[in-house]
Amino acid sequence: MKNATKHALLRSMPGHRFNFRCHKEISCFTKCCADLKLVLTPYDILRMKNRLGISSDQFLDRYTEIRMDQNPRFPMVTLKMNRDENRACPFVTPAGCALYEDRPGACRIYPLGRAALRVEREKDTREKFFVVDEDHCLGFQEEREWAVAEWMTSEGMDEYNAMNDQWLEVITSSKSLGQEKEIPRKIQMFSMASYNLDKFRLFVFESRFFDVFEVPSDLRDRLASDDVALLNYAMDWLKFSLFGENTITLKNR
Repeated sequence: MKNATKHALLRSMPGHRFNFRCHKEISCFTKCCADLKLVLTPYDILRMKNRLGISSDQFLDRYTEIRMDQNPRFPMVTLKMNRDENRACPFVTPAGCALYEDRPGACRIYPLGRAALRVEREKDTREKFFVVDEDHCLGFQEEREWAVAEWMTSEGMDEYNAMNDQWLEVITSSKSLGQEKEIPRKIQMFSMASYNLDKFRLFVFESRFFDVFEVPSDLRDRLASDDVALLNYAMDWLKFSLFGENTITLKNR
């Protein structure tokens, strides 16, 4: 979720409806694209690095920072702001976002916020929406009215939430990571599978992975070329490797 600044008011929406419109002619255009503590999800990173045509390593080195204060157990990746006076997003331009079609989920959903919770053995994610009412934003004065569901669909959030909620299940889990001596290795595995999909693919295809784990041939083909399929598999791998869940099948030996 986009960082709520000290000038932001989080407010509820009567009837799940709100007024908002952002456009180039509005005087506050792109002011929200600065001084952010924007946590990037694995799907955000995948979309952004593919849009830029660079590797996971290159994206992480150039555009992100590792934060240890955003989650009680796992390192989070945040978008690195420019070192100018306004700490602008590196992808913002006078015409708007240079990565607009592949912008992060927190930017897509703005000006809404979504509080989400995955509960074990519940199929659907529990969620609650609110408006992030920043004092510089004039978009709330526009006449365009939205229902929450309409806004989410228009901004392509259904796909992002479906991908991100799998990761949410991992980072909010209360399950033990096992013995203390195992935790550093598991944190490394978490970082690779979450943030560096290129390295995770090498791990799967250039190790003894297929000798140890049962992976159908059609799935193996998808993992080789389909980044979304690989990221979905990475989430199953994390549940297996971190918490011992039965999401990956061992071969009979």
